[in-house]
Amino acid sequence: MKIPEHLIQLSQQRIQPYDVEGLVIGAGDEEADIVVVGEAPGENEIEQNQPFIGRAGKELTGYFEAIGITREDVYITSVVRSRPYKWVDSKKKGRRKANRKPNEKEMLAHAPLLDYQLQQIQPKLIVTLGGVAYERLTGRKDKMSDIHGRPFTTEIKLLKDENAWEYTDSKERYTLFPLYHPAAVFYNPRVRDDIIKDLEILEDLIGKL
Repeated sequence: MKIPEHLIQLSQQRIQPYDVEGLVIGAGDEEADIVVVGEAPGENEIEQNQPFIGRAGKELTGYFEAIGITREDVYITSVVRSRPYKWVDSKKKGRRKANRKPNEKEMLAHAPLLDYQLQQIQPKLIVTLGGVAYERLTGRKDKMSDIHGRPFTTEIKLLKDENAWEYTDSKERYTLFPLYHPAAVFYNPRVRDDIIKDLEILEDLIGKL
């Protein structure tokens, strides 16, 4: 998607104080009915400039296959477009950068990019992957165990204007479908059963679009 250069520059300037690197805009059908919103790119995504291509990306592709669609049928993006990292020490690799969860300021810093994409695409369905994407769009900190697999229609959080550092509610209402982040199965394999059930609900929902 072609994003206005001034928005890219603005977002890069806003996130400059934080420990992040790279920039991944998104990929997929820019006229899609479905937008998939993740958390932030990792090391692999930054290197290849594509969203969801690492281990979690393979899981996500499996989600799509399970419900009969492809990556090209949706638009995939994320809350933060740069890779948030932290320095860690390991015996095998020494001091290195590791992925981390983006913080609220980083989410706000890149909010102009997500706002622009959603307003341009106007999707019929937004699939949020994990708690970060859900919180960014709803402003709520609900537990994923309580909300996953339950579609609902709501206003979403947008910046008051592209230079603002606080959100307001959108004029439009969107249908959101909260789903566990694909990486969740690496840390808690038991959620896979929930994901399989949620994908059945999602497939039925997509069929009604």
